[in-house]
Amino acid sequence: MFGLANPQRFMAFTRPLVPLLWAAAGVLLALGAWFSFTAPEDYQQGDTVRIMFVHVPAATLGLGAYAALGVSSFFALVFRHALADAAARAAALPGAAFTLLALITGSLWGKPMWGTWWVWDARLTSVFILFLFYLGYMALRAAIDDEARAARSAAVLGLVGLINLPIVRFSVDWWNTLHQRASLIRADGPSIDGAFLPALLTMMAAYGALFLALWITGIRTEVDRRRVVAARARAAAGA
Repeated sequence: MFGLANPQRFMAFTRPLVPLLWAAAGVLLALGAWFSFTAPEDYQQGDTVRIMFVHVPAATLGLGAYAALGVSSFFALVFRHALADAAARAAALPGAAFTLLALITGSLWGKPMWGTWWVWDARLTSVFILFLFYLGYMALRAAIDDEARAARSAAVLGLVGLINLPIVRFSVDWWNTLHQRASLIRADGPSIDGAFLPALLTMMAAYGALFLALWITGIRTEVDRRRVVAARARAAAGA
């Protein structure tokens, strides 16, 4: 793993990996969509239950992407590692997209189930704050012209945002919320009906492969961009 911290080794290792991840994501998304549409209706939610197959993976990857951003920010800030900074930057946009998708699909599910599009309960509010951290991270990087200063400032914000992750995860256990408790990852096993598990697990695997494909592609693109910038700087200095 630490050998891949070298940008040249990372680029060589991930070159054949990226198309495999994109292919896996495409196949899993197609399979997950088929499972989702062929799953039975829920006895209470009816066809609305199918929103869960998009919402739950999106929310999970929104959290996972920020964890990747935060850990990468730590290595970038403490060890001043350029590849770690590239990894943090590459995780921001897909993580924000997954989190926004979770917020939208949660609202679409909440209206027929709860009778309202939105409530400021602990889970919904903490996920919205997570989305704001993503936006703040990207805005901070864009607002500072000096790339080194932008990286350090954004890394600090990325680390601060990690505090919100356990709040999102355990908010339904710590407070009384309208949002239901976890039904998939539980100490006593999943409480969700087995008829919905193939669709949900396949979609979660598909979203995971999609995030890895987006993330690694983003890191590779950032490495290439920095190489071009460095080459132009050397050429300007030589001129």
